[in-house]
Order: sequence, then C-alpha cells, then structure tokens
Amino acid sequence: MNIGTSFARIRQGLADRFAALPHSSRAILWAVAAGLIFSAMNMLMRHMTLQLHPFEAQFLRQFFGLLVMLPIVIGAGLARFKTASVPRQFGRGALHALGTSLWFFALPHLALADTTAIGFTGPIFSMIGAAYLLGEKMRWDRWVAALVGFTGVLIVVGPRLAGSGGWYSLIMLASAPVFSLSFLFTKLLTRQDNPSVIVFWQGVTVSILSLPLALVFWTWPTPGQWLIFVIAGVLGSTGHFCLTHSLKAADMSATQSVKFLDLIWATMWGFLVFGDTPAGATLAGGVVIIGATVWIARREARAAALQRSADAAAGPGDRA
Repeated sequence: MNIGTSFARIRQGLADRFAALPHSSRAILWAVAAGLIFSAMNMLMRHMTLQLHPFEAQFLRQFFGLLVMLPIVIGAGLARFKTASVPRQFGRGALHALGTSLWFFALPHLALADTTAIGFTGPIFSMIGAAYLLGEKMRWDRWVAALVGFTGVLIVVGPRLAGSGGWYSLIMLASAPVFSLSFLFTKLLTRQDNPSVIVFWQGVTVSILSLPLALVFWTWPTPGQWLIFVIAGVLGSTGHFCLTHSLKAADMSATQSVKFLDLIWATMWGFLVFGDTPAGATLAGGVVIIGATVWIARREARAAALQRSADAAAGPGDRA
C-alpha cells in the first residue's frame, strides 16, 4: 500500500467520523476552526493598519479574499456560484462592510486585549438576535454557557483593560451588533445558498462597497505588504467558509459560547509570534472559558442523541 492510498484512507475515515457526529457537535468544531483562523488573520491586520490607512487595509483584505477564491470558482464554473437572491447578498454585504469599516477604523488605536474583550460582546447580541429574529429556541444552558464564557473573558482582560481608547472603544463596540446582524443574515442565507456561494458573494459585495473609501486614502503597498494581504485573504476566506458551515449545521445560539475561545487563540499567537507570556489571569480565565465550551458541547451532543432516539421511536408516520 503506497503513501497516497494510506493518506486517502485516513482522510476518508476522518471525514466519515466527522459526518457521523451530531449536527451541533459539527457546528461547534467548525466554529472552533473559524476562531483559530480569524485570530491569526486579526494579528496580521492589526500590524497592517499601523502601516496603511485602515480603510485601505479593509478593502485589500476583502479583495484578496475574493482573489484567492477565483481559481476555485473558475474551475468549478460560475454557474455553481449563482445565488438565489443577489439583493439579499448585497444586503448582507452592506452590513458586513459597515461592521468591518468600524472595526478596522478603531483597530490601530486600541490594545489587542481591549479589542478582543469588546468583540466578545458579539455572542450576546447574536444569541438575542437569533431568538427574536430567527425564532431559535433559547434554552437555559445556552445562556449559562455564554454568560460563564463572558465571565472568563472578564477575568482575563479585567486587570489590564486600559479603557483609554475613548471614542475608539465605542466605535469598536458599535461594530459588535453590526457583525451580529451580518451573521444572522448569513444564517438566513444558508437556507437558500451553500457556504461556498455565500463566502464568494461576501468577497464580491464587500470589496465593491469598501473600494470608494479605500481610494480616498490610497497609498501603494510594498511587496512585503502585498504578501501579507495575500496570506490574510487566504485566512479570511477559509475562516468565513468554516463559520458559514457552522451556521448551517446548527442553531446559531448553540455555538456562540465557543467564540470565547478566541481569547485563547489570541494568547497563543501572541506567545508564538511576539513572545508574550500569558499572565495568571489569562490562564485562570482560559480554564473558565474552556470549561463553558466543553460543558455546552456535551449538552448539545446529549440533546441531539435524545432527539434522534425520540424520532426513531416515534416512527415516520407519527412525525408526519
């Protein structure tokens, strides 16, 4: 048996095991992967906003995310990326463009810990929005997981949250509910389009909508900066692909507590790239965050198993 065949069998085995997981467990794993990828991209983007205007950095991030998808789109054929509703895609793109504009504008003026802490208000907005706009059932355990995870974040950032960003802190905070609305819109779009189509149209719409402001402040990037934007484009498109799969696989509220793991990823990248040693508060808060995530994942898996057993016992006729 050659190496290629062995690798193919291992890959197929992992794919089969992943497919056999409950929908909520798959959604959580997709969300974890998205958070890890986005944390790496955010590190790169903060570095770039210190060198170029934030609106130019915003456009180039989205534009290169679109460019790296073009070989896949051309290979598969444009017809496979046709959306069921162009206006809805542009509506979602407008929300995401507004959120990223606010986020990029404030990014170079805030410490990374402040940015991360403010961003963690997003899951709360998303869970409330999912309950009222999507009609998702808000079980008590999902609220507990989100609140416990948020408590873990406060343990980490509380001792060193500068609070000196002034208006930039408020601008960053304003981006959180806008992103939440964008993700809720994405959840709605997964009912009519597959994740690849949604990610492709995000690149198209946000690039178009963010170009005018980028041109106002445009300066030509250096070769090294172009390379960073290429890498960020790959990370961004891959992250949104994982995120969209997560939103498609289960209720949006089931995965929101996982977002608190982003602080763990940010600490990891800071240690590996910049040599930052995590403080005791970071480790303590990390334990709380991971505990909340593992707890809700186990409860979601158990609830899914009970539902499958109930459906099997009821039979097709009883469910009609």
